Amino acid sequence: MSDPAGVARRPVLRRVGARVVAGEDAVAVEEPLEIRIGDRPIAVTMRTPGCDEELAAGFCLTEAIVQGADDLVGIEPCTVAEYGNVAVVELSESAAPRHAARVERARRELYVSSSCGLCGKESIDRVAQEVSALPAGFFVSPNVLASLPTRMRRAQEGFAATGGLHAAALFDADGDLRVLREDVGRHNAVDKVIGHEVLLGRLPIGDGILLVSGRASFEIVQKAAMGGVPVVCAVSAPSSLAVDLATRLCVTLVAFLRGDRMNVYTDGPGRVFGA
Repeated sequence: MSDPAGVARRPVLRRVGARVVAGEDAVAVEEPLEIRIGDRPIAVTMRTPGCDEELAAGFCLTEAIVQGADDLVGIEPCTVAEYGNVAVVELSESAAPRHAARVERARRELYVSSSCGLCGKESIDRVAQEVSALPAGFFVSPNVLASLPTRMRRAQEGFAATGGLHAAALFDADGDLRVLREDVGRHNAVDKVIGHEVLLGRLPIGDGILLVSGRASFEIVQKAAMGGVPVVCAVSAPSSLAVDLATRLCVTLVAFLRGDRMNVYTDGPGRVFGA
């Protein structure tokens, strides 16, 4: 049986007790992808190949470069560069001048990480300028939330093969899986999921639950809010800034979602435990 997409084979020496055995192992593929707006490079991200069009679309949406599918003419692999792994995003004729300042700002700000540059308040204020607080009207049972990690794990073919891929999954209120993507980076997996919805013209995602396989960082909540996702769940811990941003934008944030246990850090308008 062939390996899933995003999985490669590499030599390995395994020591079991006193024995050392040569063999090969499945590992997650990690390669750079340069994203360009027209002929202008805007970012390079280390990602697992596959669904690059979704990744580029989700990236542009969550970085406020576009507002939806209408702003995109197309996303194509570059055929001119001396190296591969380049996605070229073409904005519509009306969107290009309208978003020129956002493109330039994104190019500058993408070099700012959580370890330097913007402080927490500035980061939250910047996101709040691009997205309004999410509305009420979507509710989900705690029992449904409790079932989601198992449902996500069953669909993680890449993780099953390598143990080295993060996942992001979008579920509906009944816990049915709408889309799942895997990547070496949590943020890339989220961009792929949101990009999938962007390309289908399904924004804002006002009726979905985003589940990530790791922790809930500021960036994860930011991307979910930009896509209009009202409920964000993580199997691991949240960060303080993630909780603060979720509170500011009325995003329900659930973490340590394991079995029938969960911590609900923000519940917006009572989406989980009622108004």
